[in-house]
Amino acid sequence: MQRIEFRKVIDLSHIISPDIPLWPGDPPVTFDEVASPEKDGYYLRRFAMGEHSATHMNAPNSFHPNAIGIDAYEPASLVRPAVVIDLRIQARDNPDYVIGIQDIEKWEQAHGRIDQGSVVLFYTGWQTLWDDPRRFINADDKGPHFPGIGAATTTFLLEQRRIAGVGIDTHGADPGQDTVYATNSQILANEGIVLECLTNLDQLPAKGTTLVIGVLRLKKGSGSPVSVMAFVP
Repeated sequence: MQRIEFRKVIDLSHIISPDIPLWPGDPPVTFDEVASPEKDGYYLRRFAMGEHSATHMNAPNSFHPNAIGIDAYEPASLVRPAVVIDLRIQARDNPDYVIGIQDIEKWEQAHGRIDQGSVVLFYTGWQTLWDDPRRFINADDKGPHFPGIGAATTTFLLEQRRIAGVGIDTHGADPGQDTVYATNSQILANEGIVLECLTNLDQLPAKGTTLVIGVLRLKKGSGSPVSVMAFVP
């Protein structure tokens, strides 16, 4: 038997509305009323959105043809210990900050080695920009600008720390200026976890949290909006 001990539960997912920040070119979020209490005796809406919008998890087939979709993740694989690395100062000074191995090593000097099987969450402070889509995507003629995880850092975390995945409060685990998507590609090649557009990371301790990730089991989905619950000891 395994046990999760906690004092509180923190929701790490943004509320979904038509006004949320969207990756350039992604479909809009729409809500359409299908039934009303006045006409039908009950209330019902239809909604539509991209698989990689709002707080979401990417699936391997989004980067690797013939890989599994979001519906193939085993439930037990979505319950994971998590650590939080605070990089607000670096991101504040440089929106294109590439998270390096030195950031991992500095965190470990203070908190100890990252446990195998953990999800490493990166708190950049970007979550505070969510209500301003223009600033959250921060795009110009060169594309989006926001911090993300460097390719070598991801390789280090996978090979040297055997992590289960990563999460971040920006719209991409990869830096906004990265068009190769090396972090997504590496982690999803291992059928790992990539969480993007997280929030409330400021309410988590550096270590000790357990994540429970609820996906929509979209058949062969390239990803899914998710409800991410953090159980804080």
